[in-house]
Amino acid sequence: MINLFKGQKVDLTKGNPGLSKILVGLGWDTKKYDGGFDFDLDAAAFILGSNGKVLSDSDFVFYNNLKHSSGAVQHMGDNLTGAGEGDDEQIKIDLSKIPANVDKIAFTVTIHEADARKQNFGQVSNAYIHIYDETNNKELIRYDLGEDFSIETAVVVGEIYRQGSEWKFNAVGSGFKGGLRALCQNFGVNV
Repeated sequence: MINLFKGQKVDLTKGNPGLSKILVGLGWDTKKYDGGFDFDLDAAAFILGSNGKVLSDSDFVFYNNLKHSSGAVQHMGDNLTGAGEGDDEQIKIDLSKIPANVDKIAFTVTIHEADARKQNFGQVSNAYIHIYDETNNKELIRYDLGEDFSIETAVVVGEIYRQGSEWKFNAVGSGFKGGLRALCQNFGVNV
């Protein structure tokens, strides 16, 4: 298992021949927060072409669109509170089903109704992404985000991307203000 730091890129399929079914797990904790609202963080996947944009709005897989039309990306459902240990939300990827015109899949976490609830990633701790081989449940890669964020309400956590015939993972850790709307605009989804 490889522990990554921000900006690090690592081979996913090269050292794991035959790897096709992976499970992307995202998790987080919330610090002491007494604003009277639940802290609802949402994981999503943006399926991107060579220009870094979605090819259509359906290339945005999230709690209201759980499965991509190709069958390559499936969100396992919305966790409304983030309570408990382990992954809070998971996304299954079948690398063998990813369409040829897709170069990259970005994994993001946003705070639901962040502005109305006066919440941001400065109130979130222990956020991470890790990737498992779904066939044997072996953890391949883990990236702990650290405490880099204060006022951001959306984070691009990491991405898998195609390089030749192989897939790699990039630990992005890039924060956005403006929540889900800002992410959607960044990746070309109509909101």
